[in-house]
Amino acid sequence: MRAFSELFTNIDQTASTNEKIDALVSYFATADEQDAIWCVALLSGRAPRRTVKTSELWEWSGELSGLPVWLQAESYHIVGDLAETISLLLPSHHTNHDYSLHQIIHDLIDLKGKDDAERKKYITHMWQQFNKQELFVFNKFITGGFRMGVSDKIIIKALAKHYNIDENIVAHRLSGGWEARGNTLNALLSNEDGTTDISRPYPFYLAYPLETAPEELGDVSEWQIERKYDGIRGQIIIRNNTLFVWSRGEDLMTEKFVEFHNLVNMLPDGIVIDGEILPMKDGIYLPFHVMQTRIGRKNVTKKTLQDAPLVMVCYDILEHDGVDVRHLSMQERRAILENVINDARSRNNNLPLLLSPVLECNTWQEVTEERTRSRDNHCEGLMLKKKDSEYKTGRRRGDWWKWKVDPLSIDGVMLYAQRGHGRRADLYTDFTFAVWDGDELVPFCKAYSGLTDKEMLQVDAWIKKNTLDKFGPVRSVTPTLVFEIGFEGINPSPRHKSGVALRFPRILRWRQDKTAKEANTKADLMELLNIYGIGKSE
Repeated sequence: MRAFSELFTNIDQTASTNEKIDALVSYFATADEQDAIWCVALLSGRAPRRTVKTSELWEWSGELSGLPVWLQAESYHIVGDLAETISLLLPSHHTNHDYSLHQIIHDLIDLKGKDDAERKKYITHMWQQFNKQELFVFNKFITGGFRMGVSDKIIIKALAKHYNIDENIVAHRLSGGWEARGNTLNALLSNEDGTTDISRPYPFYLAYPLETAPEELGDVSEWQIERKYDGIRGQIIIRNNTLFVWSRGEDLMTEKFVEFHNLVNMLPDGIVIDGEILPMKDGIYLPFHVMQTRIGRKNVTKKTLQDAPLVMVCYDILEHDGVDVRHLSMQERRAILENVINDARSRNNNLPLLLSPVLECNTWQEVTEERTRSRDNHCEGLMLKKKDSEYKTGRRRGDWWKWKVDPLSIDGVMLYAQRGHGRRADLYTDFTFAVWDGDELVPFCKAYSGLTDKEMLQVDAWIKKNTLDKFGPVRSVTPTLVFEIGFEGINPSPRHKSGVALRFPRILRWRQDKTAKEANTKADLMELLNIYGIGKSE
């Protein structure tokens, strides 16, 4: 635990990718095998689910610290992070005992199902065993808020360097639903037990946003142009005559996506297809919020299948006849994909798979014009893929680009402000915005990103001087400041007073040139909803 806490601190204190990789390599060189695999599990988002309630943590830490509830709450509002607040409020302890990381994680997992007294006894005992650094990390575990500033790419590079294994192999071995408990990195990466996880997906190849003129990419004939759909990126896998459906977030979705179950009888064995899973009805792609009704359901009803039937728009093929074909060019993989889909459709016209259309554009001007028509085609932009590109791992520059349409936008008035979290805990950075409905300001979205550091400090200072009322960490402010809010889509929402919900809202700019009365209206939102809502792309 001590070594892992030091690793956490070392990574937190540097922005250098190479220094983070070196810190991980050093940790792997000395760590216990089970500690090392739990380190990778924690860093890659496989932390176990929390087994202790927040209310219990407040109660138990209050008893140990001797502080009243109101002071705990005020401290939390200032610090902005539950784990850090408890770490600061609890008295310091110094002990020479060093607990293993894997044993602590196993103990926390095993707390599930135990009674309140047993959970309290364990947590309060451990709080008295750690120094401040270890206490903070331990609290991150028990609050479910553990994050460390490393990407999957950094983890992969560090493991490849430590074990002297190709990065692509490491990335593939880390994909899927592997378990850390009772496992080791050596076994996971080398597959030394001689078995193969037939469900294991491939790491997804991700595109970078195009931020330059497309003409700078060279000859348009060297690029495959496709539409960018707004659904759930996934992989359909058939191995040993068994179907698996994985999301990009590495969630196994096979049971939820029942439309694909019969593919095991429609597609050849030993195949992996990459694509976008979308709701489609009567030949029309449905908005993303309809897709969310499928993601969130444990049991899929007949009505759900009728209201939101799914298809996959197929982009790529990664495995064919049991052979990894990612090294082939985009053109070669596309030819294989077309043969597979067309052959399957010739035998069953109800195939829930569609080929991603390749747009025939002879000039970049034609590509630009296609981009402007994206929303009319129920898309959020274009994908530009080099025809000779391999299927790589993670987000790489050069061969794949996404060129999204410009966001929709609306001018809103700030009504409420809330403190941020972590390093932003002393600043008001989370805002609620409203539009006019007659003479009333109606909240329509929350947003927190988009301001420069300088603007953030200016807005924070203004909020503190123009507060009307306080509600815990939230302040209502004089409705004066106007901001342009950008968003990717708009949907009807009876849960919101404005009647709409926005997709990916963020601040585009601070409209210091406008007064509050010049902000947009609810009618303006309704007009956008009529144009881009149900039946339209988000």
